[in-house]
Amino acid sequence: MIGGERQSYEKVKNVLNTYSKFHKYMGPSGSGQLTKMVNQICIAGLIQALSEGMNFADKVGLNIRSVIEVISKGAAQSWQMENRWETMLKDNYDHGFAVDLMKKDLDIVIKKASKENINIEVTKIIDNYYKEIQGAGGGKWDTSSLYKRLKDIV
Repeated sequence: MIGGERQSYEKVKNVLNTYSKFHKYMGPSGSGQLTKMVNQICIAGLIQALSEGMNFADKVGLNIRSVIEVISKGAAQSWQMENRWETMLKDNYDHGFAVDLMKKDLDIVIKKASKENINIEVTKIIDNYYKEIQGAGGGKWDTSSLYKRLKDIV
């Protein structure tokens, strides 16, 4: 997700290919950062949905492993599900992208959305959930600790 002058991107594209699985020119300067904002909105929403789904499954007596096995083969599948459900189930959050970093990113998103008058209500709610996790000492935990928040903090 790269922004800037197209000709500058074209000059460095071969270098980027040596260490990047994928890169794409997104538009003028700032477009890369805006794309990153979209990414963080989507990740936060996916993790919250996965957390709620797992918590719901647990509370109604379903086997979470079996539920994930089934739903991960359909439309609910995501990178977050595939790579985080087991660590979430094991209450292991000492890895991955830290809550403090996600909170910083979401604060940037919220500020930009406010300036542009864009409705991101769900993102604002999840941002507050991350604030609760920080308040519980989880600033360094992985962002998937939204599940821990549901199970242990609230």
